[in-house]
Amino acid sequence: MRCSALAFLALFCLVTALPAHAHTSPAARCAKLGTGNTLLPVPESLAAQVNAVFGTAMPPGMVAAGTVYRCAQGHVLVCTTGANLPCGPANTSRVPGQGAVAWCKQNPDSDYIPAYATGHDTIFTWRCQDGEAEVEKQVFEVDAQGFVKRFWKVLPG
Repeated sequence: MRCSALAFLALFCLVTALPAHAHTSPAARCAKLGTGNTLLPVPESLAAQVNAVFGTAMPPGMVAAGTVYRCAQGHVLVCTTGANLPCGPANTSRVPGQGAVAWCKQNPDSDYIPAYATGHDTIFTWRCQDGEAEVEKQVFEVDAQGFVKRFWKVLPG
């Protein structure tokens, strides 16, 4: 009898120590929270919905491993990470990073700086002008929370 009481106590401590979002569905969490910038993994149980909004056919484990959600005005927004699909906050700075500066030192009149040099999170395309990195044009819109709009989809209810 004593072992089962200890086992119950251990299980109780484990469950109550988990973060609140571990017990709550994304829809319930977002309905309560409203808006937040915390990125959380999508549970495998939402794989069919994620596949439907992105037009993909990923297995549930792949969805859970590569898709995150956040809350915006009570809605669940999802993003599936890809080679050039960053789900984190967008880089809106017009100041070139070290990679772009280095690229332009080696390629002073390059009409394009690759994403591996500028960072995949930038919303601009960049080029080199006389050895200096400069913004060519803005290619992505940012939402009110600072994420690239195009990469995020509302998960139906």
